[in-house]
Amino acid sequence: MFRGRSVHTLDAKGRIRIPSRFREILKSLYNDRFIITNYDRCLIAYPLQEWEKIEEKLGELSLVRQDVKAFQRFFISGAIECNFDKQGRVLIPPTLREHASLEREVVLAGMVKSFEIWSKPMWDDEIKRSHENFSEITSTLAELGI
Repeated sequence: MFRGRSVHTLDAKGRIRIPSRFREILKSLYNDRFIITNYDRCLIAYPLQEWEKIEEKLGELSLVRQDVKAFQRFFISGAIECNFDKQGRVLIPPTLREHASLEREVVLAGMVKSFEIWSKPMWDDEIKRSHENFSEITSTLAELGI
């Protein structure tokens, strides 16, 4: 499972090095295949098998619903399949870099079955907000049985 976070540098071509612990998970369990797409104020990366589960569930929803169509337009249309180069890097396309405001410093954060890719300033803001609301967040999680 994906856990932990680390800061990396986006190179001039738009590539980032995926942490070795994440690469090992992707290699040993998922044959190195994964998907990156738009998500909230960041990008999210799913191993291909996890992504296929999401697509299957979304495929069962009614396209008559405007919210379903809007979500698919944002989430599914932004998705790209990624592969590592020999240095363990992945190319993030310009449209995805733009969406997440990725510039030089990026944070990769494990999220159990996926990992997120954030611009460092946006990550810092998000963590600050989470910290400020931590009591409320933990109460909600307690209600969910965590």
